[in-house]
Amino acid sequence: MILDFEKPINDLEKKLETVQKTYEKHPDPERKIEMKNLEKQIKRLKIEIHNHLTPWQRVQLARHPARPYFLDYVKLIFHNFIEIHGDRTFKDDKSVVTGWADLDNQSVMLIGQQKGRTVEENLMRNFGSMHPEGYRKALRVMKMAEKFSKPIITFIDTQGAYPGIGAEERGQAEAIARNLKEMSSLKVPVITVVIGEGGSGGALGIGVANKVLMLENSTYSVISPEGCASILWRDATRAPEAAKALKLTAQDLYYFGVIDLIIDEPLGGAHTDHLMTANSIKKEIKNTLAKLNKLSSKSLVSQRYHKYRTLGEYIEKNQIKTSRKKITKK
Repeated sequence: MILDFEKPINDLEKKLETVQKTYEKHPDPERKIEMKNLEKQIKRLKIEIHNHLTPWQRVQLARHPARPYFLDYVKLIFHNFIEIHGDRTFKDDKSVVTGWADLDNQSVMLIGQQKGRTVEENLMRNFGSMHPEGYRKALRVMKMAEKFSKPIITFIDTQGAYPGIGAEERGQAEAIARNLKEMSSLKVPVITVVIGEGGSGGALGIGVANKVLMLENSTYSVISPEGCASILWRDATRAPEAAKALKLTAQDLYYFGVIDLIIDEPLGGAHTDHLMTANSIKKEIKNTLAKLNKLSSKSLVSQRYHKYRTLGEYIEKNQIKTSRKKITKK
């Protein structure tokens, strides 16, 4: 799949491919020079384009169908994964995968939202949109991890929680709210990694963490750009404009203190090199976990509480004037 803004790169790559085929049949010094020049042009163009991506272009990259999903990272980062199924109340929600795994020599609990590659798999995974039983399954394994004093690592990749009538009948809002409450007081380290789309309460339902990490081309927002545009302007085609207004990129969210770390992706996006992306995620998880492991249970809860209580701070103009007068008087 070639995105619109990647077409100039694709055109040069096709030209390079043609020159390479010609060179293989008839080796020529001039063609070899042409190949090298094209390779340099492609790299320069990639850097230029990907260093100046718009919020909407990052949304497109976050949704790229070849982008690594949670289970891809499980295979590349962890080993000895043992999946845990069901919420012990209704059924097993396959849009979220949970289980024990080893991160090198440390045992951890994994929770990740999973999308599908094919139509059949997407239907089975519900496009990564969790049902109430999915959140209850996630909470069940979180409590299990807390019982055995094991860190919890969650991977976010969803447009949002499933909004269907059945989900509402089974208590979708209550399930998410309970997760927010219970996660805030977990006595073990909790790390969240946003690997694709982080949509609304559907993401936050497994995202109340001590540290939130985010791939540079992923997104994290209260609503999708299309949903926002439909509500504000009754026009979903204004999604690019909404994406800019929502401040949903990793760069904006790091600036505002919503997330704690941006993880670099390979040039061109995570879909261009799954292994390199996985290695970057693993490195940052290990570094973050090493710091959190030094904190006591009480400190972990306190740090998490403080993190979310300080989000969205602001100072009104009148307050600024008052504080300046006080300083002047002194």
